[in-house]
Amino acid sequence: MRYPAIGNRIRAFRRGRRRRLGATITEFAIIAPIFFLFVLSSFEFGRAIMVQQILTNAAREGARQAIVENAVAADVVTSVTSYLSSTTVDGVTVTVDPTSLQTVGFGDEVTVTVTVPYDQVSWLPVSSFVSGKILTGESMMRGERLQ
Repeated sequence: MRYPAIGNRIRAFRRGRRRRLGATITEFAIIAPIFFLFVLSSFEFGRAIMVQQILTNAAREGARQAIVENAVAADVVTSVTSYLSSTTVDGVTVTVDPTSLQTVGFGDEVTVTVTVPYDQVSWLPVSSFVSGKILTGESMMRGERLQ
């Protein structure tokens, strides 16, 4: 005994599966660019946050160097670049305020600012998400010098 209705169902199922394959490809073509944009932007913003934290830590190291007795601005820059040498952050600008650390007394504020253009630290070849931005890390400490 044959079951012709089952054969028709199987053929109809196979035809529907072929049609569905075209719909799947179309849906993927629409969703894939949005998905990859989301993934790449996650990498880009994660890198920006990581570099921001590295710059803040480098500024803190520089400020620690700046507040001690007999420190000069060159020591601060050396301390910051030494800290950054173990990272992938290059091309930073270090600013010390006040520029002459000999005038800093006990309790006076010393601010160290470390900046870098984000284009120099991006992991992507074209950093279109955060391009043109300047990342800054800053630390302020009070002088520990005797008067």
